[in-house]
Amino acid sequence: MSKTSSPPFTITSGIVSLVAEIGQAVGSLSVFAAQAKALRLRRLNRIRTIHGSLAIEGNILSLEQITDILEGKRVIAPPREIQEARNAIKAYDLFGQWQPWRQEDLLTAHGIIMDGLLDAPGKFRASGVGIMAGKEVIHLAPPADRVQPLVRDLLHWLKTTAEHPLIASSVFHYEFEFIHPFADGNGRMGRLWQTLILSRWNPLFAHVPVESLVHEHQREYYAALNQSTGKADSAPFIEFMLQMILGALTPQVTPQVTPQVARLLQVLAGEMSREEIQRALGLQDRKSFRARYLIPALAEGLIAMTIPDKPNSRLQKYRLTETGRAWRQGL
Repeated sequence: MSKTSSPPFTITSGIVSLVAEIGQAVGSLSVFAAQAKALRLRRLNRIRTIHGSLAIEGNILSLEQITDILEGKRVIAPPREIQEARNAIKAYDLFGQWQPWRQEDLLTAHGIIMDGLLDAPGKFRASGVGIMAGKEVIHLAPPADRVQPLVRDLLHWLKTTAEHPLIASSVFHYEFEFIHPFADGNGRMGRLWQTLILSRWNPLFAHVPVESLVHEHQREYYAALNQSTGKADSAPFIEFMLQMILGALTPQVTPQVTPQVARLLQVLAGEMSREEIQRALGLQDRKSFRARYLIPALAEGLIAMTIPDKPNSRLQKYRLTETGRAWRQGL
């Protein structure tokens, strides 16, 4: 791919339809954007994003363990997996400072993602590399001496393309994985950079857990990569990623109300403490209440904290949000 050329991809009718649907979902989600700033929704989604991206690479840390690492608590787990989580948390916290078309930012991000995990983090690979499925090589990446010019051309295309960011970010993601510019960490970097590109189009994407849904469809993710490589056309991968983006947006627009959350919404009156809500529900197990009632209601933006900056305050209480009130009125 030269500076005057474009990566090979076809705009299918499926891609056009998905871009339109995502646009509508983003418009609906924007209605809740101001409210989301006062909720733990963004933080919980960031945890889901980090968990999903690391899990694809084989990291076995749970959502709860990543939350504990984020909060500085002690976690008993393999040191490498803890380091991976700490690195990802730092990278997602800093990525608002980076420009997606700048090579120095790409290298800086890789240096953070792979800090303490790789001999030369933040540097392009110096040898050949292949992607394995068991004992089978499913993709042999371009030679090491082609990495820098290929990445340079890809970043130039990203900066100058007139394609919709939804399409451009997916094309970049595929081409990045095809080039495989680093000795390790290419998967998590490709997903991070697509999120960065999308967040430059609309800041909402900094807090939409696309990676979590990709993890749930991991087999299809690799199948779409392989299919695109076989066709020398990234359209299959573009369609797959747009489906994941739409799927990740939909729960944010239409709250998922479990029977437990529904009961909480029905008893919540005015501002109530955790103890008051538990008593109203007739529940004694604090851990179960938190996991099955409180956190899901917060995650869906149905309730909000009265002191959001101090989630563990002894004075903390909870109230219905506009979304929560709208759901209850629709019963």
